[in-house]
Amino acid sequence: MIDTDLILNNPEIIKNKLKSRAFNIDLEQIKKLTTERKKYITAKESLSAEKNILIKSFNEVETDSEKEKLKVKSKELELKINKNKSSLQKIQINLDACLLDIPNIPDEDVPIGEDETSNKTIKEWGEPADSSADHSEIFKKNSLLDFETATTISRSRFTVMKGEIAKLHRALINFMLNIHIEKNNYVEYNVPYIVNNQSLIGTGQLPKFAADLFKIENEDLFLIPTAEVPLTNIYRNTSISDSDFPLKLVSHTPCFRSEAGSYGKDTKGMIRQHQFEKVELVQIVKQADSEQALEELTAHAESILEMLNIPYRKVILSTGDLGFASAKTYDLEAWMPGQKKYREISSCSNFRDFQSRRLNITYKDKSSKEKSFVHTLNGSGLAIGRTLAALVENNYKNNTIIIPEALHSYTNFKTIKL
Repeated sequence: MIDTDLILNNPEIIKNKLKSRAFNIDLEQIKKLTTERKKYITAKESLSAEKNILIKSFNEVETDSEKEKLKVKSKELELKINKNKSSLQKIQINLDACLLDIPNIPDEDVPIGEDETSNKTIKEWGEPADSSADHSEIFKKNSLLDFETATTISRSRFTVMKGEIAKLHRALINFMLNIHIEKNNYVEYNVPYIVNNQSLIGTGQLPKFAADLFKIENEDLFLIPTAEVPLTNIYRNTSISDSDFPLKLVSHTPCFRSEAGSYGKDTKGMIRQHQFEKVELVQIVKQADSEQALEELTAHAESILEMLNIPYRKVILSTGDLGFASAKTYDLEAWMPGQKKYREISSCSNFRDFQSRRLNITYKDKSSKEKSFVHTLNGSGLAIGRTLAALVENNYKNNTIIIPEALHSYTNFKTIKL
C-alpha cells in the first residue's frame, strides 16, 4: 500500500510513475475520500470532547430534572457519535479499497517499458548447453517423472516423481536449505500452507489476484502461492527492535497456483505446475538497507545456480513486467536446452514499505526516534521443479543424467542412467 501523503504531496510524479506500469490512478477520488475522512475524524474528536464535558456536568448537577435533561442530551450525542463512526468506517473502507488496488511505485533505475521485451539483461553466467534435451521427453521412456498418472490422480499440471528423480528433488531442497542457513545466515521456518484472507492482503496477492489462488470452499482460507506469505506475516502488527535487524528467513514449502490466464502455455513438463515446491528467502530490513539487501538476496539465489553449474542470466524487470507489490525485481533465468531459451527460476524483489504498511510492521528509527515502516524483500532460492528440469537438461548425455558434484553427498549417486 502506498502512503496517501506521498500520493497527495506528489500527485503528478506518482501519476507518471504508475502510468509507466499501465495503471491510471484516480487522484481525485483519493483526494475526495481523504478530505472526507479528515472531516469525520475531526468530528469524532469534537464529539468525544463534548461527551467528556457532558460526563463531567452529570457528576456536578444535583437535581433529578437536571440529570434527566443531561440524559436526553447524552442519548442524542450517542446517536451522533454512532452516525459519525458509521460514516467514517464507510469512508475508510472505500479509501482502503482504492489504495489496495494501486501497484507499488517503481524505483528510479527500473527500465520503462510495456512488457518483458523491455527487460534488461545485466549479467550472464556459464556456457549454455548446445543440445536439445527436453526433460519432459527424457522421462517419457520411464516413469521416474510421470505426468499422465498425476493427471489421473488430480488433473493436468501435476507431477508424480519416484525413485532417483524423487531423491534428486529432495536432495535439491536439502542442499538449498543448508547453503542458505549455514552459509548465508538465514533462520529456517516451518510455516502453515493454508493462510487467511488478511495474510494475502498483507503481502499483496489479495484483493487483486484472487483468481490465481486456490480457495478452500466455505472458508476464509487459501492454499499458499509462495512461502513469502506466511513468512512475512510472522511479523504482522509487530514493532521490531533495532538490534534484531536484519531479519533473514528461509522456508521450504509446496506452493499452489491456479495459473489463471495461462491456458495453453507450458503444457509440457515442470515449468508451469499447479503444485510445485520452492525454497523461499525473505529479508526484513531498515529502510536505508533495502537496496543492498536486494543485491545480497539475489546473490544468494545466484550462488545456488553457480554451485549446480546451471547457466543463467540476471535480468532487471521493466515497469510493464514488474510484479504488483514490487518496486524493483531481478529475475534469474536458467538456460533450458529443450526450449532453446532462458526461463525464470527465481524472482528477487524489493517491496520497500508496500507490504509493511499493509501488515503494520514497524521499527523505531534510532536517529529520528520516529516510528518507520520496515522494508521487506523476498526471492526464490530456488524453485525446486524448475531447478530439477534445468539440471536434467543441462547435464543429459547418452541416456545419462550427470549429477553436479555439489549434490553427491545428498544423493549418494553421481549419475542416473535411463
